[in-house]
Amino acid sequence: MPILKTTVAKKDQVVQEWWVVDATDQVLGRLATRLATILMGKHKPIYTPHVDTGDFIVVINAQQVKLTGNKRETKEYQRYSGYPGGLKRIPFKEMLARRPEVVFKRAVGRMLPKSKLGRHMLFKMKVYAGPDHPHQAQQPKPLTL
Repeated sequence: MPILKTTVAKKDQVVQEWWVVDATDQVLGRLATRLATILMGKHKPIYTPHVDTGDFIVVINAQQVKLTGNKRETKEYQRYSGYPGGLKRIPFKEMLARRPEVVFKRAVGRMLPKSKLGRHMLFKMKVYAGPDHPHQAQQPKPLTL
């Protein structure tokens, strides 16, 4: 009977690719789960939990993302300053209009590991409101979801 061995990825063995994703008319949560999987590297057979095996992702047209149901009007982003009465609430529509990259970073970031490695994975996602991005030199491949 052959001996089966588990291979563990090393940092220098990992080949990271660049992908470009068009967020036009995509549902935010479903898109975020796919992006988190790619950022972690779970789509590769070489996946190792303690090594960054994920790829780089460029998200374009982030302002044209969709939400299901009534969430576009009711969803809010909260932050708290730490002082009494310091709770700030920003509606989704306003956040998407002002800073669409924050919408994606929060959605995907909450699906990544809560560690230094998870924060490093989030830096590999570049989000742009419009169709233009400055990463043409990396030759990103289109990712259809």
